[in-house]
Amino acid sequence: MTHLLIAALSISALSGTVAYLALAGLVAGESSGLPIPGETALIAAAVLASRGNLSIVLVIVVAAAAAIAGDNLGYGLGRVGGRRLLQRPGPLLEHRTRLLRSGEAFFDRHGAKSVFLARFITGVRVTGAWMAGVNRMRWQTFVAFNALGAICWATLFGLLGYYLGDAAERILRSAGLVALALVGAALVVALGWWLRRRGGSD
Repeated sequence: MTHLLIAALSISALSGTVAYLALAGLVAGESSGLPIPGETALIAAAVLASRGNLSIVLVIVVAAAAAIAGDNLGYGLGRVGGRRLLQRPGPLLEHRTRLLRSGEAFFDRHGAKSVFLARFITGVRVTGAWMAGVNRMRWQTFVAFNALGAICWATLFGLLGYYLGDAAERILRSAGLVALALVGAALVVALGWWLRRRGGSD
């Protein structure tokens, strides 16, 4: 609740374009790997939108776009700098090399759903893009599922903040990581079913 209050106060102290820029900066910063409350800022902005201070449509659009941009920056940093750091000669090089190999195998098999679900899990959201980049996940796949996750995340959390107000963060915290992961998994299943049905009808 403290984080929500701080984010709400910081955003409400601003107005118009500057408020949306603050939201974009917090979300993009968290998505690129900085430990800052981007998700809390989204909820806070949505709460302010419910009070007429901001537009909920713009809040969702700005948050989704910022998440996509931040994640792609994190992906690039992980692919270049993170991988170079892990491959650097020194202590535990053999162990680090094994980690890279196992990570690459994991992202080859589960990268798409991992990138999507990472958006909904606190902590993983900060590191997910980096790990995808470090493990050389195909950029085209990363972009597609990252964008899908960012749009679903911004819409879900934006609407929760808009309709539930200050109670949104308390509900999300009590729900826990498992519940949020289940929400993301349900969205992936629904998308897969829709794509299969669409392909069958062509």
